[in-house]
Amino acid sequence: MKIITSKPECVWKLKSLLGEGTLWVKSLNSIFFVDIKKKKIFILNTKNHKKKIIKVNKEIGFLSQVKKSIFILGLKGELRIVDLKTKKKIKSIIVEKDKPLNRLNDGKTDPRGRLWFGSMDNLERNIESGSLYCLDNNFKLTKVDSNYMITNGPAFIDTKNFFHTDSKKKIIYKIKIDNNLNIKRKKIFKKFSKFDGSPDGMTIDKLKNLWVCHFGGACISVFNKKGKKIHKIDLPAKNVTNCTFGGKNNTDLFISTARKSMNKTDLQKFKFSGSLFKVKTNIKGKATQSFKLS
Repeated sequence: MKIITSKPECVWKLKSLLGEGTLWVKSLNSIFFVDIKKKKIFILNTKNHKKKIIKVNKEIGFLSQVKKSIFILGLKGELRIVDLKTKKKIKSIIVEKDKPLNRLNDGKTDPRGRLWFGSMDNLERNIESGSLYCLDNNFKLTKVDSNYMITNGPAFIDTKNFFHTDSKKKIIYKIKIDNNLNIKRKKIFKKFSKFDGSPDGMTIDKLKNLWVCHFGGACISVFNKKGKKIHKIDLPAKNVTNCTFGGKNNTDLFISTARKSMNKTDLQKFKFSGSLFKVKTNIKGKATQSFKLS
């Protein structure tokens, strides 16, 4: 099947410093995303076009819906379960108490409704202090992998196979786990060249093609199962950070971008950097799971 995509449409013009964490919530007809550095959650209802901004007290890497207005927020050093409507805090799980200079970066739920997320050095030094975690359906937290510089992704093929990225190393890994969350196999799926920018957030479509955002590369690349590049979307933003499928038929791709580490020339050339975009596609994305509490 040949992939066809529309020209990117800017659906929310913003100056996000580090836009990230796109999440489609079907029950709310809304696309959620965050600005990590400005500590904000953005919500755009695609039906009535209403926009909402929620401020949090820590840097936020991602969010995941549990049910209705209850979400898990991936904050600096903490997973916090809150009711976004009432702002009531329900539960807090401290992560990496021994690494105060780390923060949580990117997170997604797998087909079983478990939450996977990574940590990284907040100062972005060349150190491998990042890890990959899984929060299971009983709120049990497991460290699955370590020695990452900048964790990104993850994107799930099925319950045991997924992609995960180290942006700083410019590597996308393909990982296989067993029932006990032990890694059975980990191999390099794709390595980016210095001209490509860095692989950032990613998502999977129904045919198991991987859609990868290029931080510093102003585009999204689509790779098939064998790692062959089969499509490319150019964006009017330099740092493309995260994408997810959503919309009525799950064929709209929502894309977050960032203004971080851009100079004056960059900002003139890519003036929409930091905004949220939408691209129409002829392919369905894999439906987003909410976090399942057992």
